[in-house]
Amino acid sequence: MTAPDTLAPVTPIERRGYAHPDALVSTDWVAEHLADPKVRLVECDEDLLLYDTGHVPGAVKLDWVNDLNDTMLRDFVGRERLEAMLRARGISADTTVVLYGDKNNWWATYAFWVLRLFGVERLRIMDGGRQRWVEEGRQLETAVPAHPKGDIRVEERDDTRIRAFREDVLEHLMRERPLVDVRSPEEFRGERLHMADYPNEGALRGGHIPGARNVPWARAVDPDTHVFRSAQELRTLYEGEQGLSVTKETIVYCRIGERSSHTWFVLTYLLGYDRVRNYDGSWTEWGNLVRAPIERP
Repeated sequence: MTAPDTLAPVTPIERRGYAHPDALVSTDWVAEHLADPKVRLVECDEDLLLYDTGHVPGAVKLDWVNDLNDTMLRDFVGRERLEAMLRARGISADTTVVLYGDKNNWWATYAFWVLRLFGVERLRIMDGGRQRWVEEGRQLETAVPAHPKGDIRVEERDDTRIRAFREDVLEHLMRERPLVDVRSPEEFRGERLHMADYPNEGALRGGHIPGARNVPWARAVDPDTHVFRSAQELRTLYEGEQGLSVTKETIVYCRIGERSSHTWFVLTYLLGYDRVRNYDGSWTEWGNLVRAPIERP
C-alpha cells in the first residue's frame, strides 16, 4: 500500500532507540498480519461508539468502562470476569494481542496497563493508533468479527508492582521520590479540574501533589505522525527537562489514571524504567481527600 503523499513519514520503530521496541508494532506490520490467527487486534477508544463506525479489519472491541471496571466498586473487574472477556474475544495463551485506539492510543495503553496487572503477556501497541491507520488510507470495516473462543488463563491481579494507592503516594511523598503529573498545565496549576473541552468536574480542589513535575502525557507523541517520539527525544523530555532517572522509583498520575497509563508505558517500555507505578486514584481521589497536601504555583 502507498501512503498519501502529504503524510509525514516516520522513522522505523527499531531505529528509535527504545529499550523494548517489541512492545510496539507498526501499521505496516498490522496490515501484514490481518489474517494471522495468532494475532488479535483489539480497539479500545475513549469514544465508545467509534468502533462501530469502522475499525481495522478483524479487530474486536474492548470497552474500557464495562469490560475493565467493576460496576460497583471503584476498582477493576476480577480475574474470572476478565478471563471470560478475553476468551470471548478469541484470545488464547499463544495469541499476540495488539491494542490500538483513538487519542494517540490513550485508552489502548490504559488497557495494556490493566492487562499487565493480571499478568497477561504478548501485548503490543500499534504505533500511531487509529488515527495513523486512517490517515494512511487503510481499510476500515464495520462488520463485527466472530473469532473462535480462546483459552487464555489469567492470573490473580497483582497490585504491588505497577499500581500505586494513596498510601503509597503519601510514603513516596515523604521519601521525596519523583512524581509525574501528566495532566494539562491548567490542571496542574489548579485552574481547571479536567482538561479543556471536558466537564470541569471530578474533584473539590485543584492543584497538584507537592513536588510533582508536570509533563503532559501527549508530549511523548509526535503530533504530525501520531507515533511515539524517539528514545532520545523522550529522554530529553523526562530526564533533561524534569530530572527523572531510571534508577529512581517513579509514580505517575492524572485524573483517573488513564492518561498516566500512557506515560507509564513510555517510561517502562520505551525508556526501560523498571520501577514505575501508575496511581489510578489520581486527582479524582487526591483532590477530594480530607487534609491531603496540595500545591499550587
